Amino acid sequence: MARKESKGFVQLEWVCPNCDGRNPGSIKTCQNCGAPQPENIKFQRAANEKVVTDEKLVQAAKAGADIHCGFCGTRNPATASACSQCGGDLKEGKAREAGQILQAPPTLLKAVTCANCNAENPGSANTCVQCGAPLPKTTKPQPAPMQGQSVAAQKAQPAKKTNWFVVGGIATFFMLCCVAAILMFVIPSKSVQGTVTDVSWQTSVPVQEVQAVNYSNQAGSAPSDAYNVSCQTESQEVCEEKTIDKGNGFAEVVEECHTETQEYCSYTVDEWTTIQTYPLEGNDLNPVYEDPSITSDQRLGTSTQTLTVTFSTPDGEETYTPSTLSEFQQFQIGSVWTLKLNALGGVLSVE
Repeated sequence: MARKESKGFVQLEWVCPNCDGRNPGSIKTCQNCGAPQPENIKFQRAANEKVVTDEKLVQAAKAGADIHCGFCGTRNPATASACSQCGGDLKEGKAREAGQILQAPPTLLKAVTCANCNAENPGSANTCVQCGAPLPKTTKPQPAPMQGQSVAAQKAQPAKKTNWFVVGGIATFFMLCCVAAILMFVIPSKSVQGTVTDVSWQTSVPVQEVQAVNYSNQAGSAPSDAYNVSCQTESQEVCEEKTIDKGNGFAEVVEECHTETQEYCSYTVDEWTTIQTYPLEGNDLNPVYEDPSITSDQRLGTSTQTLTVTFSTPDGEETYTPSTLSEFQQFQIGSVWTLKLNALGGVLSVE
């Protein structure tokens, strides 16, 4: 069952386009230069946001989206019917957008230098403690929250700045590794003459019969042909915190939870199972397979073969594994071939 719970309200902030001063979301005119807040200014989360406890601010947050007067653009609370600046009817006004899920708050810097007087200020300051000039934005933005990730988890992750020199270095390293691997394993580095000194083969034939195979705690439903089925459903509550813009300088922190269920089953299925293998080996060019006798409730599985050719070269002994029987049967004892070797001395091809 879905559950939604309010964790309270936090005050947002906005940056004045006239002087770059940062202002609490509830303030309708810039504290630094006095300019009114334009209607297109977006609220953003504050780096040092805290849940609002003042009852007046809580009531203001609950009131709903503010309204910009249609005549003079002044921002008014949702409960107002006439503009506080010009007295105009707010029915002609435009309510601010609300309901957007805001990104994680930025990380507050420890200190910021005033561009006007070079004084060092705390990262939480909006204006310079020495000259009163507005301070530039003193935060680093954090990435958008991942689906299902809580605000607490987001805050635990520091903002990271991409170091393109490091990224470029890592990319170059991996590219060089790929090139080196190709040069060592794929591209022939030299050719040598080799004489066939030995050939060998190994074959294997499996015998199978139907046996009961038990499976435990498998996710999902049991197969239709399963028996001794025992299933259980496990549930867990998954919660996510969202900070939702109220359109009035505040945001509501809401925890949304839902229950996710997963079925796990234990069961038995009758399956063809290898009960014995019959290997053979030899040193000629004609591999043979064992022909085991089987009962009516048994069957032969897929047989396998391994073919190997040994060469004597000036650099020592080399081995090669042909991919087909027809290729294998070309390597007569004493025949001479050209071996293409990679940088590590492995045989890539034989001509």
